[in-house]
Amino acid sequence: MRHSRGYRRLNRTHEHRKALFANMCGSLIEHEQIKTTLPKAKELRPIIEKLITLAKRGDLHARRQASAQLKQEQYVARLFEILGPRYKERQGGYVRVLKAGFRYGDMAPMAIIEFVDRDPNAKGAADKARVAANEADEG
Repeated sequence: MRHSRGYRRLNRTHEHRKALFANMCGSLIEHEQIKTTLPKAKELRPIIEKLITLAKRGDLHARRQASAQLKQEQYVARLFEILGPRYKERQGGYVRVLKAGFRYGDMAPMAIIEFVDRDPNAKGAADKARVAANEADEG
């Protein structure tokens, strides 16, 4: 029996899973919508919800806790400056998981995970800014 076996291991070590979810949380905070496999999306939901709750608190200790989990300061800043105030009045349920068919190569079930009141212009905005900055440096 599998009593008290709460999380999916995703065929990874603990350190690899921790790094995977740190990167996925950062990508979700940056783009506000990402496409991944369904089990990863379902495991990511409680992690990102707890980070949003920390951002709603907004104090220094919450910022340090989020920084320890996210590893990159740009994501922590965006989390506390944009997403925390956006969901200040909401009592939970900050993200949704939508099923998105199956991946062609291995028929893995895919899903889209996104913030509920997301900004549609945020998706790919950082990538476009990065490309524009590189073109300005070259030109």
